[in-house]
Amino acid sequence: MTTHTPATQPASGFANPRDTWNARFAQPGLHYGAEPNAFLVRESVRLAPGSRVLSAADGEGRNSIWLAEQGHQVTAFDLSPVAVDKARVWAQERGVAVDFHVAAVDEWDWKPDQFDAVAAIFVQFADPDLRARLFSGLWRTLKPGGLLLVEGYALEQMAYGTGGPGRPDHLYTLQLLRDLLPQADWLLLEQREAELHEGRGHVGRSALIDGVARKPG
Repeated sequence: MTTHTPATQPASGFANPRDTWNARFAQPGLHYGAEPNAFLVRESVRLAPGSRVLSAADGEGRNSIWLAEQGHQVTAFDLSPVAVDKARVWAQERGVAVDFHVAAVDEWDWKPDQFDAVAAIFVQFADPDLRARLFSGLWRTLKPGGLLLVEGYALEQMAYGTGGPGRPDHLYTLQLLRDLLPQADWLLLEQREAELHEGRGHVGRSALIDGVARKPG
């Protein structure tokens, strides 16, 4: 199932990433709130009904559960078993089915041409090396004609301090995303500012980059 051995995965800013995220998600309530990401909601109108969708680094399920409620066939994974356990309970309470998995980026089986769409929302735990492997996997697992929906903090987020990793090498620029996905047909790629209110994790004025990339085919 693995594409790299766990030993090759960098700490991504934490001495033990799984323990760090487990501790965050073990707090009462939902770290990033109960509402789906607004960018994902807005851009999901591009998805065909009943699309097969992967939500990467899905956390406590706010995005995957919402996508399933829209009638999509959703698979999701996250590094944190605490988060995935909460997501499973929440999905059951909401009466929807999501195929949840506990996995790190280098543990996920990035099978080629599996999904109609992939959502990568604030996947900025990744340092440059891990990020390159992550985006390679995201792209590989998309079917030809499939869509990658990605939102993350721009480099200018360092001046705001309202969320994100606080490390410049984990943040996005427009050119960085173009370089990561040189074959992409970018239907949307823009930098903007917005007020975020996503639980405790993303709160306040933020510098964002939004992208929707179509895989040729």
